[in-house]
Amino acid sequence: MLDTLLVEDNEKLRPAIRLGLESTSAVRVVHACATGEEAVEYCLAQPPRAILMDVQLAGRMNGIEAAMAIRRELPRHPVVFYSIQDDDVYYRDFRRSGILSHYAYVRKSNYLLPEMIVPLLQDAVNGRSFIDPDIESRVQEVRHKDEQSPMALLEPNEQQVARMVAQGMSNEQIAAHMGFRDKRTISRINGQIYTAWGLNQTTADEKIARTRVAIIVNAGRLISWDEEGLPYVLDERGEWTEWPGGS
Repeated sequence: MLDTLLVEDNEKLRPAIRLGLESTSAVRVVHACATGEEAVEYCLAQPPRAILMDVQLAGRMNGIEAAMAIRRELPRHPVVFYSIQDDDVYYRDFRRSGILSHYAYVRKSNYLLPEMIVPLLQDAVNGRSFIDPDIESRVQEVRHKDEQSPMALLEPNEQQVARMVAQGMSNEQIAAHMGFRDKRTISRINGQIYTAWGLNQTTADEKIARTRVAIIVNAGRLISWDEEGLPYVLDERGEWTEWPGGS
């Protein structure tokens, strides 16, 4: 019997999935919840064998963020994701997190039948990963889009601000150059740039974030920094590898 945590914020779907899984006699849902925060709290207190989790959740954390928080304490803990989300942001989050290398990620509409979920849970527990071909195709599509230029992730005014940050201009100077009366507008635009390039979660230090914006602009490619400050870029397989140019 595979003890499983179910994380699903749809109040009608959650008990239906639980009933379907337990009817197979192969899975026991030891806990079911609607938020990533509760999932993290439960896992750290009494880790289940596996986790079945939606990507879009109630609360502040989505499924990706919840899995990353759990993995910090329980390395490579088995997770099977499902989702109907098709926004580029989710695929970028999955790539940055490394989850695509170690987790199943399937479309909700295709794989929510209990007899299809159970093998995925069992594979995850045994260290095997599976990516829905449609998901893999979208991941590659987003990767190619990002590799063309990190600027493609920004709106025109954000691109202009990023270039001026890379030139060493202050918010006041950028605001004056662009004709804004309030320099706080530039701070808000900076925040959008940090979010688009994944810099808002790697550092709370504004100076470091601005420096990394300048590095990305000058390198002409998307770069991700780990908690120790090591830079990573996407290789030809779409995996994050240490950036030789950052040493």
